[in-house]
Amino acid sequence: MKKAFSVILAILIAFSCTLPSYAVLPGADSVDVRGKVPVILIAGDGDALYSGDGEKIFHFSGMADSLGEGGIELENVAESVANVMLPFVIDGLVKDEWDAFYENLEKEIGDIFEESRLDNNANPKGGSGISDARKAEMAENIATDKKADDGTYSLFDYRFWYDWRLDPLTVADDFNDYVKAVKKVTGAPKVAVVARCLGSSVVTAYIAKYGTKDITGVSFNGSVVGGAEILSEVISGKFRIEGDALSRVLADTSATGMIDIDSFVVATVDLVIKSGVVDMAITAVEEALYDKLIRGMTSALALSTFFTWPGYWAAVKAEDYDTAIEYVFGPEGSEKRIQYKGLIEKIENYDKVVRQNFEKIMKGIPESGANICVISKYGFQIIPICVSANIVADQFATVACSSFGATTSTIYDTLSDEYIAEKTAEGLGRYISPDKKVDASTCLFPDYTWFVKGSSHSLWTEAENIICYAAAAAEKQMTPSDFPYTQFMVFDDETDTMSPMTTENCNTELWEAEKADTPFEKLTVFIKSFVLWIKEALNKIFG
Repeated sequence: MKKAFSVILAILIAFSCTLPSYAVLPGADSVDVRGKVPVILIAGDGDALYSGDGEKIFHFSGMADSLGEGGIELENVAESVANVMLPFVIDGLVKDEWDAFYENLEKEIGDIFEESRLDNNANPKGGSGISDARKAEMAENIATDKKADDGTYSLFDYRFWYDWRLDPLTVADDFNDYVKAVKKVTGAPKVAVVARCLGSSVVTAYIAKYGTKDITGVSFNGSVVGGAEILSEVISGKFRIEGDALSRVLADTSATGMIDIDSFVVATVDLVIKSGVVDMAITAVEEALYDKLIRGMTSALALSTFFTWPGYWAAVKAEDYDTAIEYVFGPEGSEKRIQYKGLIEKIENYDKVVRQNFEKIMKGIPESGANICVISKYGFQIIPICVSANIVADQFATVACSSFGATTSTIYDTLSDEYIAEKTAEGLGRYISPDKKVDASTCLFPDYTWFVKGSSHSLWTEAENIICYAAAAAEKQMTPSDFPYTQFMVFDDETDTMSPMTTENCNTELWEAEKADTPFEKLTVFIKSFVLWIKEALNKIFG
């Protein structure tokens, strides 16, 4: 299917960036993973932001409530829609002049996100950032040796909280201070580091600036330092809305409890999608207007929502970076390049220091004598607004990114028999996952990378935490053979257990990936969807 029309991005961009943070899943942050080495845990964008006056101004999990009591007034929404649609129709459709539409779109959406957007130099407005409670917590942490009577430390003793919007290279300076403070208060010669999601960008920036002399090792879990497609592709012109992928997202979010969606609603949406109506509508609109709107809307939506945040720019893939800069800020010498000069300087500095040296920085970790561990998760539909929507992923990033280079199939297929035979002949067959969807041999660290199927980007299981802590804190570089887990594992959400992946237990997806290219295939999946809809409708009627 072609790229999706940019107007649909206006509806989905906020949803796409917030969905992973809605997860209310059984995880292990309540499980006390302990060891002999002090460990610093740094996560991503799950913590709320506050104004300088202590008022909560932004939290992804609260965005769904923004239209409720105390939120955005409905009459204001109607006025905003009118302010956007009038220039869209009068200036755009009638006169083929789109600048007024872009400007109004950026203003109206920007007003909604005004408190959380950074200024043109990528600095917080009005003293916004992490809460005073988080600051006090960290101050108490670095004044206290939290070693237990048995001589162990918890994974959660020394958590580093930070404003995840900011430039990772700037945050890395604060992280360096925290590392040194933890070393001092505990008397430890080195500390271990566990980095999740956006925290991986901060830690990589820290290593680029300060090296590994103060750390025993670092574990990356659900990392986006190598890129995250739903942030990278949506601002570099790589849009694609696919109906079937939307159905799979609904199945994921409903089944895992991320968002409570009635099963009849899910079945109804799936039926409409399988009918082909959604794909036809998207195709018709995009053929008429896509080329006229793509750059202007990309820029307006990016700068009015989440892309004054250098922390999110750090998740742009190397191959998307140049295009993304031009799409969002325009060509060299443009008005927006001048207006956002300070922001662009921070974005470009991160690109020069970290992104362009990514492989060198990563390989330098074990070469320096520090440990490294990478955990990549999959089995969930990536948010379907980008061209990578059908690649094996964890909802937020593909396995290729989060594993630092694994080769994968699409969700519809497996690695070919020819590919597997070739790898086996090379003596690399052990790196092929039992579900034949992942080849770990092409990773930066094929022997230091674990894969967990059935664990989404927002779920941090006990087994993952154990591996991360132990591998980062160990006296030697650890591999999967050092644990009672294999390189490829399966997480069972119902029993909250981790098991080695086998051909019998590897089908954990909450949906069936049905590829429908021919008319017969499309008819078949429609009939199956219709039968399911009838079943749900009867359940709805008769209870």
